[in-house]
Amino acid sequence: MSHPPLDARLEAVLSLIRADTHADIGSDHAHLPIRLIREGRIGRGVIVELNPGPLALARRNVARARLEGVLEVREGDGFGPLAPGEVESASVTGMGAGTIAGILRRAGERRPPALVLQPNDSPAPIRTWAREHGYHLRAERLIPGYWPYPVLRLEQAGGEDPAYAGLPLLAALRYGPHLLREGSPVLRRQVWNDVVRLTPLAAPGRTAQTELDTARAALDVLSESEQ
Repeated sequence: MSHPPLDARLEAVLSLIRADTHADIGSDHAHLPIRLIREGRIGRGVIVELNPGPLALARRNVARARLEGVLEVREGDGFGPLAPGEVESASVTGMGAGTIAGILRRAGERRPPALVLQPNDSPAPIRTWAREHGYHLRAERLIPGYWPYPVLRLEQAGGEDPAYAGLPLLAALRYGPHLLREGSPVLRRQVWNDVVRLTPLAAPGRTAQTELDTARAALDVLSESEQ
């Protein structure tokens, strides 16, 4: 039986998920949860979709895969269709970081202890939210594509997140503490491009100056990791 194709960013999401029960929020075509079931990464899944077109497509694809017994498709917004404690983990992908952070804030007690998130822009709002709500950043990926796609795995834990220890906070929130320590070529290009883009825009008191200072701090960390 052929597996549904996933692009590189969703393959990265897939690699960070393993749970008995998992929810995919805003699933669209349901290819990710279908693959999760077929590869034995989850035992049962809930697919949540708000829009009628993708909702119908998800139901059709689950039926075609003959997985109705283990994948349930529900209509609704965010975590609303889930009961508190129903799933161990959840994924939210392909949306803006601000949108994802809003979905997580509204989830309340329906929010599971593990989250795998793929925003389409800077994940800083998600990393900030996680630090404020008792989630530690356990793993990060940065996938090349139309732009660099970040993928984050968060897990509920007590105390300060050790991932940020010893790093300039704004740079770690913007670019990712694990990514800064690993120093991948994709991240190096992203940081350098930010420095080049922001340098002519920066001036004291302007937002661009703060962003440039953040990018330069990240560049310093990356330079240290080379030594």
